[in-house]
Amino acid sequence: MNRLRQLFPIIRKEVRQILRDRKVLAILTLVPALLLLLNGYALNFDVRNITLAVYDGDRTAASREFVGSFVTAGYFEYTGSLPDYRETRSVIDDGTVKLVLAVPPGFADDLLAGRTATVQLLVDGVDANAATTTLGYAQAIVQQYSQQVVMKNLLRLGRSIEMPVDLRLRMWYNPELKSAKFLIPGLIAFILAITGVIATALSIVKEKERNTIEQIDVSPVHPLQLIVGKMVPYAVISLLAAAIVLVTAYILFDVTVKGSLVLLFGVTLLFICAALGQGLLVSTLADNQQVAFQLATVTSMLPTLILSGFMFPVRSMPLFLQILSNVTPAKFYLVMMRGIVLKGTGVGAFWEQALYLSLFTAVVLTVSVVRFRRRKEAA
Repeated sequence: MNRLRQLFPIIRKEVRQILRDRKVLAILTLVPALLLLLNGYALNFDVRNITLAVYDGDRTAASREFVGSFVTAGYFEYTGSLPDYRETRSVIDDGTVKLVLAVPPGFADDLLAGRTATVQLLVDGVDANAATTTLGYAQAIVQQYSQQVVMKNLLRLGRSIEMPVDLRLRMWYNPELKSAKFLIPGLIAFILAITGVIATALSIVKEKERNTIEQIDVSPVHPLQLIVGKMVPYAVISLLAAAIVLVTAYILFDVTVKGSLVLLFGVTLLFICAALGQGLLVSTLADNQQVAFQLATVTSMLPTLILSGFMFPVRSMPLFLQILSNVTPAKFYLVMMRGIVLKGTGVGAFWEQALYLSLFTAVVLTVSVVRFRRRKEAA
Protein backbone atom coordinates (compact mmCIF):
# COMPACT_ATOMS: atom_id res chain seq x y z
CA MET A 1 0.00 0.00 0.00
CA ASN A 2 2.88 2.36 0.79
CA ARG A 3 4.42 1.74 -2.61
CA LEU A 4 1.04 2.40 -4.20
CA ARG A 5 0.88 5.77 -2.44
CA GLN A 6 4.36 6.58 -3.74
CA LEU A 7 3.13 5.80 -7.25
CA PHE A 8 0.41 8.47 -7.31
CA PRO A 9 2.76 11.50 -7.09
CA ILE A 10 4.75 10.16 -10.05
CA ILE A 11 1.55 9.75 -12.10
CA ARG A 12 0.35 13.22 -11.04
CA LYS A 13 3.69 14.77 -11.99
CA GLU A 14 3.69 13.06 -15.40
CA VAL A 15 0.11 14.16 -16.12
CA ARG A 16 0.98 17.77 -15.32
CA GLN A 17 4.06 17.56 -17.52
CA ILE A 18 2.01 16.17 -20.43
CA LEU A 19 -0.66 18.85 -20.03
CA ARG A 20 2.03 21.56 -20.02
CA ASP A 21 3.66 20.14 -23.14
CA ARG A 22 0.96 20.64 -25.75
CA LYS A 23 3.12 19.12 -28.47
CA VAL A 24 3.20 15.74 -26.74
CA LEU A 25 -0.52 15.95 -26.05
CA ALA A 26 -1.20 16.68 -29.73
CA ILE A 27 1.04 13.80 -30.79
CA LEU A 28 -0.90 11.40 -28.57
CA THR A 29 -4.44 12.55 -29.41
CA LEU A 30 -4.80 14.60 -32.61
CA VAL A 31 -1.97 13.16 -34.68
CA PRO A 32 -3.39 9.58 -34.66
CA ALA A 33 -6.71 10.76 -36.12
CA LEU A 34 -4.89 12.96 -38.66
CA LEU A 35 -2.64 10.08 -39.71
CA LEU A 36 -5.67 7.83 -40.12
CA LEU A 37 -7.39 10.47 -42.23
CA LEU A 38 -4.38 10.94 -44.51
CA ASN A 39 -3.30 7.33 -44.82
CA GLY A 40 -6.85 5.97 -44.96
CA TYR A 41 -7.51 7.89 -48.17
CA ALA A 42 -3.97 7.73 -49.57
CA LEU A 43 -3.37 3.99 -49.00
CA ASN A 44 -5.77 2.16 -51.29
CA PHE A 45 -5.17 -1.14 -53.04
CA ASP A 46 -8.46 -1.00 -54.94
CA VAL A 47 -7.84 -0.74 -58.69
CA ARG A 48 -10.59 1.36 -60.26
CA ASN A 49 -11.04 3.86 -63.11
CA ILE A 50 -8.47 2.11 -65.31
CA THR A 51 -8.04 4.23 -68.42
CA LEU A 52 -9.04 2.29 -71.53
CA ALA A 53 -8.56 2.99 -75.25
CA VAL A 54 -10.02 0.83 -78.01
CA TYR A 55 -8.93 0.06 -81.53
CA ASP A 56 -11.87 -1.47 -83.39
CA GLY A 57 -10.65 -2.71 -86.74
CA ASP A 58 -13.85 -4.67 -87.42
CA ARG A 59 -16.44 -1.91 -86.88
CA THR A 60 -19.42 -4.27 -86.73
CA ALA A 61 -22.30 -4.71 -84.32
CA ALA A 62 -20.55 -7.73 -82.79
CA SER A 63 -17.31 -5.84 -82.20
CA ARG A 64 -19.21 -2.86 -80.72
CA GLU A 65 -21.06 -5.24 -78.38
CA PHE A 66 -17.76 -6.79 -77.30
CA VAL A 67 -16.21 -3.37 -76.68
CA GLY A 68 -19.34 -2.33 -74.79
CA SER A 69 -18.85 -5.21 -72.34
CA PHE A 70 -15.58 -3.54 -71.27
CA VAL A 71 -16.95 0.01 -71.20
CA THR A 72 -19.97 -0.89 -69.03
CA ALA A 73 -18.10 -3.25 -66.68
CA GLY A 74 -17.50 -0.50 -64.11
CA TYR A 75 -13.75 -1.05 -63.83
CA PHE A 76 -12.57 0.98 -66.82
CA GLU A 77 -12.67 4.63 -67.80
CA TYR A 78 -13.18 4.77 -71.56
CA THR A 79 -11.01 7.48 -73.11
CA GLY A 80 -11.95 6.98 -76.78
CA SER A 81 -11.24 4.92 -79.89
CA LEU A 82 -8.01 4.81 -81.86
CA PRO A 83 -8.25 5.29 -85.63
CA ASP A 84 -5.04 3.38 -86.35
CA TYR A 85 -3.54 0.28 -84.75
CA ARG A 86 -0.10 1.93 -84.75
CA GLU A 87 -1.33 4.37 -82.11
CA THR A 88 -1.87 1.57 -79.57
CA ARG A 89 1.77 1.59 -78.53
CA SER A 90 2.12 5.36 -78.37
CA VAL A 91 -0.80 5.81 -75.93
CA ILE A 92 0.72 3.15 -73.66
CA ASP A 93 4.19 4.68 -73.89
CA ASP A 94 3.12 8.19 -72.93
CA GLY A 95 0.95 6.92 -70.07
CA THR A 96 -2.32 8.22 -71.52
CA VAL A 97 -4.04 4.87 -70.92
CA LYS A 98 -3.29 1.74 -68.91
CA LEU A 99 -5.13 -0.73 -71.15
CA VAL A 100 -5.71 -0.93 -74.90
CA LEU A 101 -8.25 -3.34 -76.39
CA ALA A 102 -7.54 -4.14 -80.05
CA VAL A 103 -10.24 -5.88 -82.09
CA PRO A 104 -8.90 -7.01 -85.51
CA PRO A 105 -10.88 -7.04 -88.78
CA GLY A 106 -12.92 -10.22 -89.29
CA PHE A 107 -13.95 -10.49 -85.63
CA ALA A 108 -17.68 -10.84 -86.40
CA ASP A 109 -17.06 -13.22 -89.32
CA ASP A 110 -15.08 -15.57 -87.09
CA LEU A 111 -17.84 -15.61 -84.49
CA LEU A 112 -20.55 -16.33 -87.08
CA ALA A 113 -18.46 -19.11 -88.63
CA GLY A 114 -17.89 -20.74 -85.25
CA ARG A 115 -14.18 -20.04 -85.34
CA THR A 116 -12.15 -18.65 -82.45
CA ALA A 117 -11.97 -14.87 -82.71
CA THR A 118 -8.66 -13.39 -81.60
CA VAL A 119 -8.43 -10.05 -79.78
CA GLN A 120 -5.45 -8.32 -78.20
CA LEU A 121 -5.01 -6.66 -74.81
CA LEU A 122 -2.10 -4.30 -74.27
CA VAL A 123 -1.51 -3.64 -70.55
CA ASP A 124 0.83 -1.11 -68.96
CA GLY A 125 2.88 -3.38 -66.68
CA VAL A 126 4.93 -0.73 -64.85
CA ASP A 127 2.78 -1.20 -61.73
CA ALA A 128 2.78 -4.99 -61.40
CA ASN A 129 -0.06 -5.09 -58.85
CA ALA A 130 -2.35 -2.84 -60.88
CA ALA A 131 -1.46 -4.67 -64.10
CA THR A 132 -2.30 -8.07 -62.58
CA THR A 133 -5.64 -6.79 -61.31
CA THR A 134 -6.40 -5.15 -64.67
CA LEU A 135 -5.61 -8.37 -66.50
CA GLY A 136 -7.89 -10.29 -64.14
CA TYR A 137 -10.78 -7.90 -64.83
CA ALA A 138 -10.24 -8.16 -68.58
CA GLN A 139 -10.01 -11.96 -68.59
CA ALA A 140 -13.23 -12.24 -66.57
CA ILE A 141 -15.06 -9.96 -69.04
CA VAL A 142 -13.78 -11.92 -72.06
CA GLN A 143 -14.75 -15.23 -70.47
CA GLN A 144 -18.25 -14.00 -69.69
CA TYR A 145 -18.69 -12.64 -73.22
CA SER A 146 -17.44 -15.94 -74.70
CA GLN A 147 -20.00 -17.89 -72.67
CA GLN A 148 -22.77 -15.62 -73.93
CA VAL A 149 -21.68 -16.18 -77.56
CA VAL A 150 -21.64 -19.96 -77.07
CA MET A 151 -25.13 -19.90 -75.54
CA LYS A 152 -26.48 -17.75 -78.39
CA ASN A 153 -25.02 -20.09 -81.02
CA LEU A 154 -26.53 -23.14 -79.33
CA LEU A 155 -29.93 -21.50 -79.01
CA ARG A 156 -29.81 -20.58 -82.68
CA LEU A 157 -29.30 -24.28 -83.44
CA GLY A 158 -32.17 -25.21 -81.16
CA ARG A 159 -29.95 -26.69 -78.48
CA SER A 160 -29.23 -25.75 -74.90
CA ILE A 161 -26.37 -26.52 -72.55
CA GLU A 162 -26.05 -26.70 -68.80
CA MET A 163 -22.83 -25.49 -67.21
CA PRO A 164 -21.03 -28.48 -65.61
CA VAL A 165 -20.10 -26.49 -62.50
CA ASP A 166 -22.39 -24.00 -60.80
CA LEU A 167 -20.08 -21.69 -58.86
CA ARG A 168 -21.73 -19.60 -56.14
CA LEU A 169 -19.43 -17.18 -54.37
CA ARG A 170 -19.91 -15.95 -50.84
CA MET A 171 -17.37 -13.44 -49.57
CA TRP A 172 -16.95 -13.38 -45.79
CA TYR A 173 -15.79 -10.54 -43.52
CA ASN A 174 -15.24 -8.01 -46.33
CA PRO A 175 -17.86 -8.67 -49.03
CA GLU A 176 -17.31 -5.29 -50.71
CA LEU A 177 -13.58 -6.09 -50.99
CA LYS A 178 -12.70 -2.62 -49.70
CA SER A 179 -9.00 -2.32 -49.00
CA ALA A 180 -9.73 0.30 -46.30
CA LYS A 181 -11.28 -2.37 -44.06
CA PHE A 182 -8.09 -4.41 -44.37
CA LEU A 183 -5.69 -1.50 -43.96
CA ILE A 184 -7.28 0.48 -41.13
CA PRO A 185 -6.61 -2.09 -38.36
CA GLY A 186 -3.00 -2.01 -39.51
CA LEU A 187 -3.04 1.78 -39.49
CA ILE A 188 -4.23 1.75 -35.88
CA ALA A 189 -1.30 -0.50 -34.94
CA PHE A 190 1.10 1.68 -36.94
CA ILE A 191 -0.14 4.89 -35.32
CA LEU A 192 -0.16 3.56 -31.76
CA ALA A 193 3.31 2.06 -32.18
CA ILE A 194 4.82 5.31 -33.41
CA THR A 195 3.11 7.67 -30.96
CA GLY A 196 3.55 5.36 -27.96
CA VAL A 197 7.23 4.61 -28.50
CA ILE A 198 8.23 8.15 -29.43
CA ALA A 199 6.29 9.88 -26.64
CA THR A 200 7.64 7.67 -23.84
CA ALA A 201 11.15 7.63 -25.28
CA LEU A 202 11.24 11.41 -25.03
CA SER A 203 9.73 11.57 -21.54
CA ILE A 204 12.72 10.24 -19.56
CA VAL A 205 15.27 11.79 -21.90
CA LYS A 206 13.74 15.15 -21.00
CA GLU A 207 14.49 14.36 -17.37
CA LYS A 208 18.11 13.73 -18.34
CA GLU A 209 18.42 16.97 -20.30
CA ARG A 210 16.87 19.01 -17.49
CA ASN A 211 19.02 17.23 -14.88
CA THR A 212 15.90 16.25 -12.91
CA ILE A 213 16.81 12.59 -13.39
CA GLU A 214 19.49 13.06 -10.71
CA GLN A 215 16.81 13.98 -8.17
CA ILE A 216 14.94 10.81 -9.08
CA ASP A 217 18.13 8.76 -8.74
CA VAL A 218 18.64 9.87 -5.13
CA SER A 219 14.95 9.58 -4.18
CA PRO A 220 13.49 6.46 -2.51
CA VAL A 221 11.38 5.76 -5.62
CA HIS A 222 11.86 2.22 -6.93
CA PRO A 223 12.71 1.96 -10.67
CA LEU A 224 9.57 -0.13 -11.26
CA GLN A 225 7.45 2.58 -9.62
CA LEU A 226 9.05 5.20 -11.84
CA ILE A 227 8.39 3.19 -15.01
CA VAL A 228 4.80 2.33 -14.08
CA GLY A 229 4.14 5.90 -12.99
CA LYS A 230 5.35 7.24 -16.32
CA MET A 231 3.49 4.56 -18.32
CA VAL A 232 0.02 4.98 -16.77
CA PRO A 233 -0.78 8.51 -18.12
CA TYR A 234 0.51 7.62 -21.60
CA ALA A 235 -1.46 4.36 -21.58
CA VAL A 236 -4.70 6.18 -20.72
CA ILE A 237 -4.13 8.84 -23.37
CA SER A 238 -3.19 6.20 -25.97
CA LEU A 239 -6.42 4.30 -25.22
CA LEU A 240 -8.31 7.56 -25.74
CA ALA A 241 -6.45 8.04 -29.04
CA ALA A 242 -7.38 4.48 -30.09
CA ALA A 243 -11.05 5.25 -29.36
CA ILE A 244 -10.83 8.44 -31.44
CA VAL A 245 -9.26 6.52 -34.32
CA LEU A 246 -11.96 3.82 -34.19
CA VAL A 247 -14.74 6.43 -34.22
CA THR A 248 -13.05 8.25 -37.11
CA ALA A 249 -12.70 4.96 -39.02
CA TYR A 250 -16.39 4.23 -38.50
CA ILE A 251 -17.52 7.68 -39.66
CA LEU A 252 -15.21 8.04 -42.66
CA PHE A 253 -14.59 4.47 -43.82
CA ASP A 254 -17.58 2.52 -42.43
CA VAL A 255 -15.28 0.21 -40.46
CA THR A 256 -17.37 -1.40 -37.71
CA VAL A 257 -16.08 -3.58 -34.89
CA LYS A 258 -17.75 -6.98 -35.24
CA GLY A 259 -16.24 -8.44 -32.08
CA SER A 260 -16.19 -7.47 -28.43
CA LEU A 261 -15.20 -3.87 -27.66
CA VAL A 262 -13.98 -4.94 -24.23
CA LEU A 263 -11.69 -7.52 -25.83
CA LEU A 264 -10.59 -4.99 -28.45
CA PHE A 265 -9.52 -2.43 -25.86
CA GLY A 266 -7.98 -5.19 -23.75
CA VAL A 267 -5.60 -6.31 -26.51
CA THR A 268 -5.04 -2.66 -27.47
CA LEU A 269 -3.98 -1.89 -23.90
CA LEU A 270 -1.62 -4.87 -24.03
CA PHE A 271 -0.09 -3.56 -27.25
CA ILE A 272 0.14 -0.03 -25.86
CA CYS A 273 2.04 -1.38 -22.83
CA ALA A 274 4.42 -3.16 -25.21
CA ALA A 275 4.95 0.07 -27.19
CA LEU A 276 5.40 2.16 -24.05
CA GLY A 277 7.84 -0.38 -22.64
CA GLN A 278 9.80 -0.25 -25.87
CA GLY A 279 9.85 3.55 -25.68
CA LEU A 280 11.10 3.48 -22.09
CA LEU A 281 13.84 1.05 -23.09
CA VAL A 282 14.90 3.45 -25.85
CA SER A 283 14.97 6.30 -23.33
CA THR A 284 17.47 4.37 -21.20
CA LEU A 285 19.79 4.08 -24.21
CA ALA A 286 19.68 7.71 -25.38
CA ASP A 287 21.08 10.80 -23.66
CA ASN A 288 19.29 13.50 -25.68
CA GLN A 289 15.94 13.94 -27.39
CA GLN A 290 17.34 13.89 -30.91
CA VAL A 291 18.95 10.47 -30.49
CA ALA A 292 15.87 9.19 -28.63
CA PHE A 293 13.58 10.34 -31.43
CA GLN A 294 15.73 8.69 -34.10
CA LEU A 295 16.01 5.41 -32.18
CA ALA A 296 12.28 5.39 -31.44
CA THR A 297 11.41 6.06 -35.07
CA VAL A 298 13.73 3.36 -36.43
CA THR A 299 12.65 0.72 -33.93
CA SER A 300 8.91 1.42 -34.23
CA MET A 301 8.00 2.85 -37.62
CA LEU A 302 10.09 0.71 -39.97
CA PRO A 303 9.37 -2.71 -38.40
CA THR A 304 5.66 -1.90 -38.07
CA LEU A 305 5.43 -0.69 -41.65
CA ILE A 306 7.46 -3.45 -43.30
CA LEU A 307 7.57 -6.53 -41.07
CA SER A 308 4.19 -6.57 -39.32
CA GLY A 309 2.01 -7.65 -42.25
CA PHE A 310 0.42 -4.20 -42.35
CA MET A 311 1.07 -3.76 -46.08
CA PHE A 312 3.03 -6.83 -47.17
CA PRO A 313 2.08 -10.44 -46.29
CA VAL A 314 4.65 -11.93 -43.92
CA ARG A 315 4.41 -15.34 -45.59
CA SER A 316 5.54 -13.82 -48.90
CA MET A 317 8.79 -12.57 -47.34
CA PRO A 318 12.11 -14.45 -47.36
CA LEU A 319 12.59 -16.83 -44.44
CA PHE A 320 15.09 -14.63 -42.58
CA LEU A 321 12.64 -11.69 -42.69
CA GLN A 322 9.83 -13.93 -41.44
CA ILE A 323 12.02 -14.85 -38.48
CA LEU A 324 13.00 -11.20 -37.93
CA SER A 325 9.34 -10.16 -37.97
CA ASN A 326 8.81 -12.06 -34.70
CA VAL A 327 10.49 -9.20 -32.79
CA THR A 328 7.79 -6.82 -34.05
CA PRO A 329 4.92 -6.64 -31.55
CA ALA A 330 2.66 -5.01 -34.14
CA LYS A 331 2.69 -8.25 -36.15
CA PHE A 332 0.85 -10.10 -33.39
CA TYR A 333 -1.39 -7.19 -32.46
CA LEU A 334 -2.43 -6.95 -36.11
CA VAL A 335 -3.65 -10.56 -36.14
CA MET A 336 -5.75 -9.90 -33.03
CA MET A 337 -7.02 -6.55 -34.29
CA ARG A 338 -8.16 -7.85 -37.67
CA GLY A 339 -9.72 -10.88 -36.02
CA ILE A 340 -11.81 -8.75 -33.63
CA VAL A 341 -12.68 -5.90 -36.02
CA LEU A 342 -13.32 -7.84 -39.25
CA LYS A 343 -14.18 -11.37 -38.12
CA GLY A 344 -15.56 -10.93 -34.62
CA THR A 345 -13.35 -13.70 -33.24
CA GLY A 346 -12.58 -14.32 -29.57
CA VAL A 347 -9.48 -15.09 -27.53
CA GLY A 348 -9.49 -18.71 -28.67
CA ALA A 349 -8.54 -17.61 -32.19
CA PHE A 350 -5.47 -15.59 -31.19
CA TRP A 351 -4.35 -16.65 -27.69
CA GLU A 352 -0.84 -17.38 -29.02
CA GLN A 353 -0.45 -13.80 -30.25
CA ALA A 354 -1.73 -12.46 -26.91
CA LEU A 355 0.75 -14.67 -25.05
CA TYR A 356 3.67 -13.46 -27.18
CA LEU A 357 2.69 -9.83 -26.71
CA SER A 358 2.53 -10.37 -22.94
CA LEU A 359 5.99 -11.94 -22.95
CA PHE A 360 7.40 -9.12 -25.09
CA THR A 361 5.96 -6.52 -22.70
CA ALA A 362 7.36 -8.34 -19.67
CA VAL A 363 10.83 -8.59 -21.24
CA VAL A 364 11.14 -4.92 -22.28
CA LEU A 365 9.83 -3.71 -18.93
CA THR A 366 12.21 -6.00 -17.04
CA VAL A 367 15.18 -4.78 -19.07
CA SER A 368 14.10 -1.15 -18.51
CA VAL A 369 13.81 -1.70 -14.74
CA VAL A 370 17.25 -3.36 -14.62
CA ARG A 371 18.85 -0.48 -16.53
CA PHE A 372 17.21 2.12 -14.29
CA ARG A 373 18.31 0.23 -11.18
CA ARG A 374 21.91 0.13 -12.39
CA ARG A 375 21.80 3.84 -13.10
CA LYS A 376 20.39 4.55 -9.66
CA GLU A 377 23.02 2.40 -7.96
CA ALA A 378 25.75 4.15 -9.95
CA ALA A 379 24.38 7.53 -8.86
